[in-house]
Amino acid sequence: MFGQLTDWFPVFLSLRTALIATIAVTCLGLPLSRLMARREFPGKDWLESAITLPMVLPPSVVGYGLLMLIGKNGLLGQLLAKMGITIVFTWWAAVLASTVVSFPLMYQSAKAAFRSVDENYEKAARTLGAGEVRIFFTITLPLAWPGILAGLVLSFARALGEFGATLMVAGNIPGQTQTIPLAIFFAVDAGDKATAQTLVIIVTVFSFLVIFWANRWAKRRNY
Repeated sequence: MFGQLTDWFPVFLSLRTALIATIAVTCLGLPLSRLMARREFPGKDWLESAITLPMVLPPSVVGYGLLMLIGKNGLLGQLLAKMGITIVFTWWAAVLASTVVSFPLMYQSAKAAFRSVDENYEKAARTLGAGEVRIFFTITLPLAWPGILAGLVLSFARALGEFGATLMVAGNIPGQTQTIPLAIFFAVDAGDKATAQTLVIIVTVFSFLVIFWANRWAKRRNY
């Protein structure tokens, strides 16, 4: 049905890229979604539209935008070049692409989770003298955790399957930037169906197990 996989680099790179991207969207998404869930300010609708835009744009468009930003002629790319740093066509570019396209999923899930938390619990903690940081980690975060976990799973899965934006900014360099989706596409293009089928099965089984574990964990937590 499928052949033996001789190059495991795309698998390891995809897992590493997805893991780092998930950590990044969590660190950035939690405080931002908490702020947006509880605060109103001028321009909020514009900011939210910009945050969620990568979720609806074609990945190639997102990739082109990143290329214009971090490329050698881009604003950020020129600044990095002066420091001797190059991101385009490195595996860090794949991390950046995965982070950008998966961020809206984390943001939307976390924002909905924070909105579901009863503010009375937080107000009661404030009256007892608890600080905002303590309230967040002992009350808000545990109560919102099921929704945040859903965001983590969705973000990881989206980062693991990212193709279009990654191809634009990281390219397909075997042994350097070739992730599973890229390896599958170019294996099919080269007529190597055995490799493509093996990688498809690996990523499908792994993604299924991650989602299955998350669902079982959430189910046990509700009992």
